[in-house]
Amino acid sequence: MLQRTSIVDHIRINTLSFSSIFEIGDVSYIQGFSRAIADQRQKPLFRSDEGSFRRYPIFREPIPLPSIDEAVTMEVTQLNPGIKVHDIDVLGASSSSIVQLGNTKKIFMESRIKHIRHVTSNGNPQNSDVSS
Repeated sequence: MLQRTSIVDHIRINTLSFSSIFEIGDVSYIQGFSRAIADQRQKPLFRSDEGSFRRYPIFREPIPLPSIDEAVTMEVTQLNPGIKVHDIDVLGASSSSIVQLGNTKKIFMESRIKHIRHVTSNGNPQNSDVSS
């Protein structure tokens, strides 16, 4: 792993939520995981069985990871191994994200969200399941 020194005069993070990480320093491995069901309705009618992740295939499907099979040769010359930053302002980090000052060897971040919107049209309820 590259050895560098990060120098930051000031950092301001407004919001950090839902399996997000603020890391100062070097790390060998980071794994973040977040999942959510977002159920929006015009009328507040909820059933007791709606919050189960098992009901939705999006939470069971494997994530396709590309295979890395090409050889990479790299030569690095660091004339100044320091990174200097005056100010960092982060409005928000959410749902398995990372804000880091330093180096990381391996990172795996996963966020799965099932959006469900229940809308009414002419008094008749309609469901609109949107997966993302």
